[in-house]
Amino acid sequence: MGKGSNVQKAQAARERNQKKLGKSDEERKASAAKVKLDSAAFMCKICRQTFMVNAKTSLLYLHVTAKHPEKKDEPTVCFDALAGYDPADPDGLKAAAAPVATVVKPKKVVKKEDDLSLLLDAGLKKGK
Repeated sequence: MGKGSNVQKAQAARERNQKKLGKSDEERKASAAKVKLDSAAFMCKICRQTFMVNAKTSLLYLHVTAKHPEKKDEPTVCFDALAGYDPADPDGLKAAAAPVATVVKPKKVVKKEDDLSLLLDAGLKKGK
């Protein structure tokens, strides 16, 4: 064996030790900052209540109707994300289904019967 095998062993040992040590201080700080931003992704402008980044618009609208019923007609006063929100269609299924274009049906292809005489006329042989 040459010197290369020892270099590879040393590199593998360094990687194992890094895994045992865990995250560095900078990585921990960056992770904590990301968690803090994600946990306060949506904030009500009136009462300052925060919602996670994965909160649906229906949940945000529910907050508006429950906590601020006088702002029910203008939910964007609480959350900018509710611009264009339709309470009658909370998941946006009707809006997604509306702009469907008319479906064009393909024309039926009339299958012609295979006529071997046409193949023979074209110069093809029928068999071996």
